[in-house]
Order: sequence, then C-alpha cells, then structure tokens
Amino acid sequence: MTKTSPEISELKKQIEKIMKRKMQTPNDFIFLSGAIWERTHETMSPTTLKRLWGYVDGADTARNSTLRILTSFLGYEDWDDFRDHIANGNGSDPILSPHISTAELNVDDHVRVSWRPDRRCTFRYLGDNQFIVEEAENSKLKVGDTFFASLFILGEPLYLTDLVQGKNPPVAFVVGNRDGLCEVERL
Repeated sequence: MTKTSPEISELKKQIEKIMKRKMQTPNDFIFLSGAIWERTHETMSPTTLKRLWGYVDGADTARNSTLRILTSFLGYEDWDDFRDHIANGNGSDPILSPHISTAELNVDDHVRVSWRPDRRCTFRYLGDNQFIVEEAENSKLKVGDTFFASLFILGEPLYLTDLVQGKNPPVAFVVGNRDGLCEVERL
C-alpha cells in the first residue's frame, strides 16, 4: 500500500486524533512509538513512523506488519477491518482513551475526576449506574448530590443524567464541557 493512499492518510489522521497531536517532531514519533507499545505490546520504531508520515525519506509503500500494528493500536482487528470500517463510513469508533465503565465497578467503589480550571470531585458508586458525590472542590456539584452516568472518558465531557441537588427536580448536566475530563481515576 502506498504511503499516499487515502486509506493510509485516514489511518494517520485517526492516530493523530487519538494522540491529540500532529506528528511533526522527532519527540512526537518517540511518544507515539511508546504509546503503541503500551497499548499493543508490539514494537514500532520511531524511524518507521517517521517514514510513514513522510518526515524522513524511505520506501514509498508501507509494510503489512506496520499496517497491522497501527490498526491494532486503533482498536481494529486488522488492516482489512480498518479498510472495511472507513469504506462503510459508519461514523462510529472504539473508545481508545483511558476510561472507566460502570461495568468495571463494584458498589462502593470510588471514581475521582477533575476538569479545568481547578475542579475535582470524588464519586461513590451506588450500583445500577448511580453515583453520589462524596467530595467536591470548586464545582457546581455538591457533596450528597446523586446522578446517573455509565462512562467516564479522559479528554471527553462527562454527561450526567437525573442529577438531584437537594430538593430540586432532576436535571441533565455536563461536567468538563469545554476541555473534557483531565483526570479519571478509580480509587
């Protein structure tokens, strides 16, 4: 596959989106190489990545092993799965950012989140996707508030449903609307 094909251009675009950075400097390629190792436990040298992005001269085609590792990094089964996905244009993507799902939690587990500029909360899981706020700093959320949520994704806003604050009727609420969550941690 030539490095200038639309499929490889889309592959690079999706990788840059996940990494939240353009691959423009040697350090970007070193960082990506490390991220690939962390997610896939497969080695991809920064030099190979530089060649693929055209940062340095090299072969005009990408090796199948390179494409397999990079599509695996994005959460696809293999290169063919990736190509089928973009050909169908279904607009859906796997969640690759660090995240916590309520399916992973037990009752009384705690989740801490923070968002800009200086807000932080700790929630206790009550079961059935319901949480209670146990700690709140610089937030409109207050200790004792309850809400429903099922997924906490780093870098994405947190959408709460049926937020109950005191005797007020339940409302929908968005946490980290501008920049998303900058911390998501299971305690």
